[in-house]
Amino acid sequence: MFRRIARFFAAFVMIASGVVVGVGATAGAAHADECYTWSRTLSQGASGNDVTQLQIRVAGWVTSGERLSYDGQFGARTTAAVRKFQSAYGLTADGIAGPATFSKLYALQDADCTPVHFSYAELNRCNSDWSGGAVSAATAKANALRTMWKLEAMRHALGDVPLTISSGFRSYACNSAVGGASGSRHLYGDAADLTGSPSFCRLAQEARTHGFSEILGPGYPDHNDHTHVALDPSPYWSAPNCGI
Repeated sequence: MFRRIARFFAAFVMIASGVVVGVGATAGAAHADECYTWSRTLSQGASGNDVTQLQIRVAGWVTSGERLSYDGQFGARTTAAVRKFQSAYGLTADGIAGPATFSKLYALQDADCTPVHFSYAELNRCNSDWSGGAVSAATAKANALRTMWKLEAMRHALGDVPLTISSGFRSYACNSAVGGASGSRHLYGDAADLTGSPSFCRLAQEARTHGFSEILGPGYPDHNDHTHVALDPSPYWSAPNCGI
């Protein structure tokens, strides 16, 4: 909140002092961001780390059963995801990531690159350094960031309702302590258990269109009290009580 007030105040000072940002200015010049700033318009055929950064943020805007690769290649699936993101936020849905799209992304992220409605702390109640899991600490944390952006998309699609995360990353020790499966995706940092409201079935059903390849919910053993979402290389959905 304080960061956003500071940004607003800075913008006010710029305007008051006669510094005006033109409509034709680049996204970087118009909306500098502490986390990441794009410096060019991106469209199908582009490649590079800036495309990967875009993919991380729009990976939750896919069609049912699809997953968006974080490969730095702006292909047809990335175009479609950008278009869905734009449509969801009232932008011109042309599939081209330019100043308006980047401006919305900047508004949706905090200085550490997490989406505004989620935090690393929510995705890791196990330890402070993301160590002890099935992948390196850096990979687990990166996986959690990707999961958060999918959850941000899901949250918006559900009407901007808060989503409650009861469990995220787990080290082997933390996973054992709660009786987690030996191959749990929590060990990789890309899983989240959702509780609260909306209903568990509603959460499981909505997760299908936000890039989650593993969805477990009511009717699946030990999942009647939450909905589990993750990115599993071997896609698997099972929430029998919810028609999944």
